[in-house]
Amino acid sequence: MMAETPRPGSRRLLIAGGGLPSLALALALKQAHGPALAVTVIDPSGADPARHRGRAYALAAGGRRMLARLGLWDRLTDVAEPITEMVISDSRLADPVRPVFLTFGQDSAQEAEADRIDGEPFAHMVEAEPLAAALAGACRDVGVGFVTAGVVRAAPEGTAIGVELTIGGRLRGDLLVAADGARSRLREAARIGWVGWSYPQVGIVATIGHARPHGGRAFEHFLPAGPFAILPLRDGGTLGHRSSIVWTERADAADALLAGEPEEVLAEIERRFTLDLGALALEHGPSRHPLALGLARSFHAQRLALLGDAAHVIHPIAGQGLNLGLADAASLAEAVTGALRLGLDPGGPDVLRDYERARRFDSFAMAAATDGLNRLFSNDALPLRLARDLGLGIVDRLPGLKRFFIGEAAAARGTRPRLMRGEAL
Repeated sequence: MMAETPRPGSRRLLIAGGGLPSLALALALKQAHGPALAVTVIDPSGADPARHRGRAYALAAGGRRMLARLGLWDRLTDVAEPITEMVISDSRLADPVRPVFLTFGQDSAQEAEADRIDGEPFAHMVEAEPLAAALAGACRDVGVGFVTAGVVRAAPEGTAIGVELTIGGRLRGDLLVAADGARSRLREAARIGWVGWSYPQVGIVATIGHARPHGGRAFEHFLPAGPFAILPLRDGGTLGHRSSIVWTERADAADALLAGEPEEVLAEIERRFTLDLGALALEHGPSRHPLALGLARSFHAQRLALLGDAAHVIHPIAGQGLNLGLADAASLAEAVTGALRLGLDPGGPDVLRDYERARRFDSFAMAAATDGLNRLFSNDALPLRLARDLGLGIVDRLPGLKRFFIGEAAAARGTRPRLMRGEAL
């Protein structure tokens, strides 16, 4: 147990859950306030980076700016791969040709410049384990405390909140951040409602080696069962080059597809993969993850704030799950910092309402967008196929509209937290 002891007159923030947004929040607040704010992360694994092994995330430009502001990006450049082009196709699995309907960031200098924000790629692929290791290491460097335990229960105690731990003992803080996942026990205990549903799909994640370089190009193949995304990773592996796949498949078919020997699973992946990357090898996985959509009815209760999956869960079709969580962390850090600098209570109701106002609409809009995209593309109805392919073709021919979508994906438009604009708290 390595909980930081608050100094007399200082405040304490408790974070239940050691995921990536939690660590980003802890680091941002501790860097901004030093000994004036004790920050403790409570996690059964001790925020062990190994639990993220085999996962990779598309980090939008706003998230990259946030990590740069926190002093982490230089530690990640060796494991981050820029996405310089996105190619979108729509076909049936057995179709001999996969027509390309939409591209972002093509090779011509004029369009490449148009599809970037301030000259940067709109996203990078970052493997989760080294990202978690960098965040956890930086947190320890600045004095964030870590407690290897779970939370039994939490209850407001006047101007504080008390937390009972699974290892015995208890902690008190001004604010508890519930970052304990989509099935958050803290959210349920606070009687915060949840609206959502499960999809009849699962997400299959794996790392694939391939013989030819990807050139920073990402592919999204829309198939009737769901999208099959191929996302570029840093070179390495048995064949010299690697990509991460996020394969959405019908739940009733996934078990049979993954039940075979590794060679049979690889054969199923090859049926869906692009031919441009040559011979394939299975480097890591596959792992299977149920898919769902959900949104908390409130992002806070008394001295409790929801963060990341505890507040919202979306379909991975747009690869925005981590970016939403980082935006939560940036917004909550901004709200807490504003209160502390004015000498106000960082767990007070006004602070938590400000946080919810900053995040609720964005979370709802992204949930609705990903749900709509999944329903539009994960089917084989001919009228819908014709309509969506026509729409993709129109977007592909209108540079201004393409730049708008890139700006949204890069978290470069609208009202963004200061950290995601690359600014200090």
